[in-house]
Amino acid sequence: MSDRLGAPRHDSADLHVAGTAFYVDDLPEPPGLLHCAFGHASDGHARILSLDLDAVRAAPGVVAVFTAADIPGVNDVSPVKGDDRLLAEGEILYPGQPLFLVAATSTRAARRAARLSKVEVDPLPALVTIADARAADNSIEPTQRMARGDAAAALAAAPHRLSGSIEMGGQEHFYLEGQAALATPGEQNELHILSSTQHPSEIQHLIAKLLGRSHADITVEVRRMGGAFGGKETQAAAFAAACALVAARTGRPAKFRADRDDDMVATGKRHEFAIRYDVGFDGEGRIEGIRLELASRCGATTDLSPAINDRAMFHADNSYFLPAVEIVSHRLKTHTVSNTAFRGFGGPQGMMGIERVMDAIADKLGLDPLAVRQANLYGPGRDVTPYHMQVEDNVAPELIAELAASAGYAERRNAVAAFNATNRIHKKGLALTPVKFGISFTTTHLNQAGALVLVYADGSIHSNHGGTEMGQGLHIKIAQIVANVFAVPVETVKVSATRTDKVPNTSATAASSGADLNGMAARNAALAIRERLEAFGAQKYGTGIRFTPEGVIAGDETIPFPDFCRMAHLNRIALSATGFYATPKIHYDRTTHSGRPFLYFAYGAALSEVMIDTLTGEHRVLAVDILHDVGRSLNAAIDLGQIEGGFIQGMGWLTTEELVYDARGRLLTHAPSTYKIPTANDRPDQMRIAIWEAGRNAEETIHRSKAVGEPPFMLAISVFSALTQAVAAAAPGKGLPALDAPATPERILAAIEELRARD
Repeated sequence: MSDRLGAPRHDSADLHVAGTAFYVDDLPEPPGLLHCAFGHASDGHARILSLDLDAVRAAPGVVAVFTAADIPGVNDVSPVKGDDRLLAEGEILYPGQPLFLVAATSTRAARRAARLSKVEVDPLPALVTIADARAADNSIEPTQRMARGDAAAALAAAPHRLSGSIEMGGQEHFYLEGQAALATPGEQNELHILSSTQHPSEIQHLIAKLLGRSHADITVEVRRMGGAFGGKETQAAAFAAACALVAARTGRPAKFRADRDDDMVATGKRHEFAIRYDVGFDGEGRIEGIRLELASRCGATTDLSPAINDRAMFHADNSYFLPAVEIVSHRLKTHTVSNTAFRGFGGPQGMMGIERVMDAIADKLGLDPLAVRQANLYGPGRDVTPYHMQVEDNVAPELIAELAASAGYAERRNAVAAFNATNRIHKKGLALTPVKFGISFTTTHLNQAGALVLVYADGSIHSNHGGTEMGQGLHIKIAQIVANVFAVPVETVKVSATRTDKVPNTSATAASSGADLNGMAARNAALAIRERLEAFGAQKYGTGIRFTPEGVIAGDETIPFPDFCRMAHLNRIALSATGFYATPKIHYDRTTHSGRPFLYFAYGAALSEVMIDTLTGEHRVLAVDILHDVGRSLNAAIDLGQIEGGFIQGMGWLTTEELVYDARGRLLTHAPSTYKIPTANDRPDQMRIAIWEAGRNAEETIHRSKAVGEPPFMLAISVFSALTQAVAAAAPGKGLPALDAPATPERILAAIEELRARD
């Protein structure tokens, strides 16, 4: 089925609407199933003196209780560094850390029992904020530095110079389907794991290590996730490993469905950042030298923080050429749950810093912020990034110019100024900001993918690949790619659940690379089969053959594809193949922070218009115009959905989604009653989204498409910049407001008050 744009709809769209799409918790429960729950630490950093679990074991329905001592292998569920314990040993690092594991006959029984423990601790000092960790010089790794040119000399020589700062909070993933897993024991040490995860191979490897078994003993399967956004790249491991431990120790199937509050308390978030800048520039606002100092709260363990903070450095330039630049990055260790991957993977935080710089320069010189942004864009002779990669595919100038013209930027800017001049209470703001986002895993070896394609004798096709479906439409894109190879209807292709026993050693579905990597691998597998069929056809008919929507054409004869497949099978032609793809050209030296970490860049721009109430601090996003480059779109309907969803999620991060912790690191906003994600009412009344028709990819990606998962998220920075302009309009001539994110009503009011109090 196709949608109104003519593109095939999401393969599970009908199931989603009807409520018949199966997720982990929807599957029929096998006999003897045990339900899992963690016993969480209620306080923060402390030394464990005693752990009394007698009442837990005696609780109704409890079958088994496990501590770290019951783990037969290595007590670790970390992605890299080996520092994430499944169950705590001797020390509590953060509130909500799992101390023990309960297996009971029902979810309710397990959760109730988990609250009956008696834990005696010796409280230790807790570092909770970025400022706490900086004062204690507590980091997960040494401070990193990326540089090109002599920033200090350029700053000293610049005609104009200013400094400032901006802070931004974290963000809860708030996936609709919480963390969930189901483990089923098999024969000869085999375990089958159904998991809501972006990274089935990593879970396979971690469970094998935890249980002291081989990778081949563990099969991890993912049909679909009800959202993930990075929150199921590493964070799903603990829940799957807990199920596996229970199943291995009891011989019974085990399921974990995390309570929403527990999920929010015990899993990582987007990293909070504080950014300081010192910038020198000329009279037109063109940057001559800049120093950026980034500091992030990483949490109690390493997780993916090194790579996330690296990407924040990679995107601290956004779309702008920085002639002389120094970027310093502090990765701070705190006694809070470890922060983790989230859509954009550090890129949004890096971009927020440089966009604040653009607004500050424009305010200092009295210039149009868009003019300052355009003056600093990459261009001929100004095309090398701070990490020494040449920007070869720069389309930002023409894309921005097209959006500014089509959305009437100049006229609307004048209209906003006129409105502000005649309205005392309500003030408007308007901002157009660009996005340049690098596509590839910055850890080079992750840029690989595998696929399996089977063509059956009736002409139907089965495809399996290493990517996972989390609602982003990856499976339908893979089906389209495979169908295109054989020129058959997309309905002919069945894409099955991702399984580690079909495609091994896969990378996470992350870094916006799902279609790039797995699409090429699936195409390569399909092409291998097609080449065999072409050779068979040439031998049988004495002429070359062509695959067309009407069938297989051999000379004057047209053979239906199913009939041709049956003939090939009867002639013993192999109709299955594996495919593999490794991203070319990329390389990166982390010791010098230089190289080519990305194959290409995805571009976009957004124009946002907002209005604030200066008495309450409330705001409304009135209108948004988006122009986004997806290359040659694989599926316009899916891509438009990703652009809109990414923008709204980014808008939530920057406006309403506030994480609040107490002095011991306990999360206080751990439910939708206190943590506010955007609702349908927050969507701008006027929202015009267009895929850039001139879009192209100079690199040989799958059908010259571009990634679309993460880049649109950062288009929402235009909302924050517009809010900054609206606050500035509340006190004309007082400068740029000290507005941090999220721009809650309280923060907007505080920024207005601080601005008006300036001399």
